[in-house]
Amino acid sequence: MVAFSGLRLDEDERRIVNVLRSHGPRSRKDLATKLDMSASKLTRLSGTLLAHGLIAESPGAEPMTPGRPAVPLCISPAAGYAVGAVVHRGLIEVALVDYAGGVIAHCSHPFEDPDPKAFALRVMATMHELAIAHRLLGWRLLGVGVGVPGAALSPDGARRWTVDSLAAWRGVDLKALFEEQIGHDVWIENDANAAALAEYYVGGLMRRCSTAVVILLGHGIGAGIIVDGRILRGATASAGEVGSLYPVDQPRPSTLDLLSTLRSEGCPIHSLLDFDVVTRGYEAVVARWVERAAHQIAPIINWGLAWIDPGEFVISSPLPNRILTALVDRIDYGTMRIGDHVGTAPRISVSTLEGSAATLGAALLPIHATTIG
Repeated sequence: MVAFSGLRLDEDERRIVNVLRSHGPRSRKDLATKLDMSASKLTRLSGTLLAHGLIAESPGAEPMTPGRPAVPLCISPAAGYAVGAVVHRGLIEVALVDYAGGVIAHCSHPFEDPDPKAFALRVMATMHELAIAHRLLGWRLLGVGVGVPGAALSPDGARRWTVDSLAAWRGVDLKALFEEQIGHDVWIENDANAAALAEYYVGGLMRRCSTAVVILLGHGIGAGIIVDGRILRGATASAGEVGSLYPVDQPRPSTLDLLSTLRSEGCPIHSLLDFDVVTRGYEAVVARWVERAAHQIAPIINWGLAWIDPGEFVISSPLPNRILTALVDRIDYGTMRIGDHVGTAPRISVSTLEGSAATLGAALLPIHATTIG
């Protein structure tokens, strides 16, 4: 692995990269037209990006115009790769993605240790194993992203008030701790924001709308908000902490809440491993939880419409997608005060990332940082 030097792009270079990410391969002429940029300036800037290896001439592309072929440019997967890691109840997930957002590897392992140092050491060991297995030792490592459940305690988000199961992480400078243990640059982000980033880049949101809300049902319930392609963090880096809107003495719709509900009905479940097998015979319990969760989530969507006016809501969770689909199907639009300005019911979709959104989004954090300025 080759450490990344922290390359920063100027505004026009970022615009080129963002167009290629959102619209796919484009010729230099098309890029110049779309960006309202002179051909000479586009040629100069694309030359710089090509030299850095961040973009490439699209291999095997058909000529885009008659006569002399106009070879389209594209984001280069070989520009490097990044690592993402998230801890769930009873397991740890690690993912590797390339610079173009392609998933190189994704794995999960049982993990119960509440010590953040133990988490960092497991991440380091797993990323090395995956780098060897996928022959990445000569590639540029862009950095490591970690999705953390909990509200920010510092403007940079490095210190967080984490969930009870990660109490040993509370108030710790996680960025400094993880960088010391892992030996590479680390980005810390709320897990819901990480999930939103994955839905934006990998899940295709960026091709459907520029503003969206991703509701993550994980340790608790949180929302990642994308506005004009950027994560909305807020004045104290705590935007999207929608879990605080629920009464503290009542259950909130989350993955841990469903597990707790199942245990209260006698199901011997303690983590998401083998969920379908362990919950066999408890389908009625899951169905009742889905009804209650749909009723609880509807107001969040209603408020999101009023405050943010997103083009789409995405429901994401490490739970099986069939549960999330059932939940969306049971949201009662008739109870919402959508308002006269909204002509149709809001678009609500289920994540297509099969529960890995937060982990993939964490891996995208170092890549996102090179293009947002």
